[in-house]
Amino acid sequence: MSDDITILISNLSKLPGIGKKTAQRLAYYIISDKSDFAFSLSDSIRNAKKSAVFCSVCHNITTTDPCAVCSSNSRDKSIICVVSETKDLLAIEKTKGYNGVYHVLGGVISPMKGIGPDDINAASLIRRLDGSIKEVILATSLGVEGETTAMYLARLIKPMGVKVTRIARGIPSGAELEYADEATLSNAIALRREIN
Repeated sequence: MSDDITILISNLSKLPGIGKKTAQRLAYYIISDKSDFAFSLSDSIRNAKKSAVFCSVCHNITTTDPCAVCSSNSRDKSIICVVSETKDLLAIEKTKGYNGVYHVLGGVISPMKGIGPDDINAASLIRRLDGSIKEVILATSLGVEGETTAMYLARLIKPMGVKVTRIARGIPSGAELEYADEATLSNAIALRREIN
């Protein structure tokens, strides 16, 4: 096996959810495909990487700043849904059941991984609470790290007089939002509850 193919397999295996065998299958598919798929894939990755920016308002990954959600006049800007990652924002958007704006934390608090409150976009969320915000929905995952992050944020936000809600338990504990089906995720948003 050539070094270039080994490097390609190694790089593909670094993608989330891609193991060594899947990386090998992908690599050999890309290489053996007779069309220009490999070059098109390479160009699209390069172009997306060059044009992607973080929204200066919500930290969503986008190609415009502010992002389409933050700059939309049809969104309810008095409600902020806080998610861990852009992929969670996309999952909620697919439900078409939420019309507020978002705040992407860029991770969750995880002492075991050395990620503390200063390592996520919590401070910029607090700065957004300027008196025009009526509700903050905490839509982090329902696992230990997501719950820890939600409780931390709730303790910061509640003294400011803003209603803080948590997504309902329609999503299995420990599950990632991106894998929830649209109906379950829509119900979780609709049935959110206030954190006491």
